[in-house]
Amino acid sequence: QALLVESGGGLVQPGGSLRLSCAASGFTFSSYRMRWFRQIPGKERELVATIPSTGGATIYADSVKGRFTIYRDNAKNTVYLQMNRLKPEDTAVYYCNAHSWTRPGYWGQGTQVTVSS
Repeated sequence: QALLVESGGGLVQPGGSLRLSCAASGFTFSSYRMRWFRQIPGKERELVATIPSTGGATIYADSVKGRFTIYRDNAKNTVYLQMNRLKPEDTAVYYCNAHSWTRPGYWGQGTQVTVSS
């Protein structure tokens, strides 16, 4: 059974940092591109960051470029999102997603990030 479990969310002050983790199991993690999305209630889910299956070139939404870093450890079946210089508008539920053009995709349950003083 494929499973993605996010952790690391919480309450942080503006300008602070958080690191989200997404632990994968039940599928071949190293064969999947991994993505982080976020969603605010009443709005569409927004793609935040993408990393290819073997690492390498990453892609970021303009709103987080220069502040967020996505990276992965295929030996640990885990993808991370390091978030620095957080802003109140980064407040959302963050989801990790395993994507493949040829295999079923998977979603985690989400972790809440709240940026507030």
